[in-house]
Amino acid sequence: MKVHGRIVTMDPARPEARCLGVWGGRIAGLDEEVADLPARRVVDLGDAVVLPGFVDAHNHLAWAGRAARTPDVSGCATAAQVLDVLRAAPRTGWLEAAGYDHRVLDRPLTARDLDTVGTRVYLQDVSGHACVVSSDVLASLPASVVGAVGPNPTGFLAERAQTAVRELIQPYSVADIARDVRAGAEQCLREGVVLAAEAGVGAGLTGSGALEVAAYQRDPLPIRVQLMVSADELRAVRAHEADGVRRALPLGLRTGLGDEWLSIGALKLWTDGGMIARTAALTEPYAGVGGVGQFQDDPEVMRAAILDGHAAGWQLAVHAIGDRAVDFALDALAEARAAVDRPDARHRVEHCGLVRPDQLDRIAELGVIPVVQPTFLWAYGDDYAAIMGEHRAPWLYRGRAFLDRGVVVAGSSDRPVADGNPLRGVQFMVERRSSGGLPVGADEALTVHEALAAYTIGAAYACRVEHSLGSLTPGKLADFVVLDRDPRQCEPARIAETTVLATALGGDFRHDPGGLAT
Repeated sequence: MKVHGRIVTMDPARPEARCLGVWGGRIAGLDEEVADLPARRVVDLGDAVVLPGFVDAHNHLAWAGRAARTPDVSGCATAAQVLDVLRAAPRTGWLEAAGYDHRVLDRPLTARDLDTVGTRVYLQDVSGHACVVSSDVLASLPASVVGAVGPNPTGFLAERAQTAVRELIQPYSVADIARDVRAGAEQCLREGVVLAAEAGVGAGLTGSGALEVAAYQRDPLPIRVQLMVSADELRAVRAHEADGVRRALPLGLRTGLGDEWLSIGALKLWTDGGMIARTAALTEPYAGVGGVGQFQDDPEVMRAAILDGHAAGWQLAVHAIGDRAVDFALDALAEARAAVDRPDARHRVEHCGLVRPDQLDRIAELGVIPVVQPTFLWAYGDDYAAIMGEHRAPWLYRGRAFLDRGVVVAGSSDRPVADGNPLRGVQFMVERRSSGGLPVGADEALTVHEALAAYTIGAAYACRVEHSLGSLTPGKLADFVVLDRDPRQCEPARIAETTVLATALGGDFRHDPGGLAT
């Protein structure tokens, strides 16, 4: 197949082309390299722009699909409106609802409020790090969890306490998980994403059940998927002393297993919470609301998981949003590297949400990859800037400061916490303005090309697939997205309005609503 159009390769060796040849699902060549070769099929895209397919380095497919089919209270402005939505929702067992955000309501909801709806009510916070539950759910939790919450629980639970509730709800059936994963994958496909890294399967904060991976194997998916395995799945193993492995997945499974469609990626670890729930771990209190957040678990437990995961050969994806959590992650990663030398371990810090100036050089020195979510600041930037205060707001979800130090930046969405559209993320990285128009860290702005690189070659590098994705280079997979205009040449404020005309994987147009390939 030959594809004609305005091709932006994201390959510095050959930045642009007019013709791309595809053979066997891979890029056979560009322009004169394929001009004289016969083609069974020619696709003329006219003036449409072709870019490498986007890579979302941190995504929650199953959660996104589940959120799309459960009652959504994100449009509510009052507690009464939330309760009305819940009462009107059909149910046969647990009542799960998504989109709860206490910051936009007239008052927070409590267990007593949810008791008026019924029993087994679970209202998930938009951040994914907290929830509100009915009184019967509180009564079902282990005494240790209730004790940690406090003597007079309101029904609002965060982090490990929320995980305990999730364990009561689970497991979901493999069929239901598979349905949700497909729905999430189809969302990605429509937005030009060709590879999504599912940020946490198995036990833990975002897992869906003990058989979760089977759901990804059940039916072929429309996009490529990489699975991050929760560190809670590590088990003590009796390995040869020469291997130096204390804990691992059974059979020694680790980063890299799989094929181009479904593979095991990094080991996912959580060190703190999130800013929406006010649980991201900070070195200074939240402005206006107080508190410094919390660690996800006992520091020694988290440290041991990082050391053991590194020793067992995993790439690590360490969730750290607050600057205190970033300190912890960098300390533990440095210790792990000193204990076991692993060139190109390519460890990641997921979110890297608040990074002090003194942490920047250390991130570069350790070769850590920040996996950022620019759309957080587009969606929630006004709130984040307020709770960080004037002196810390410029440190949020950095861009320029990383690139200036030679740090690879990987773009991602954390879908469904925020808008999954990669072009929305690109726009924010360029403009550094929230949806409310507030400038947030203007000095961290990138060029459009640099922002596109974060969602193509940068994210591919973070997922260790830069040999096959991220640029339109001969020999790589023929995964590309077709846009109605060049994001580099339109007004920055309109980048997110760019239309995805088609998405192709292996040269196969899997999303093609306008019939471009016919």
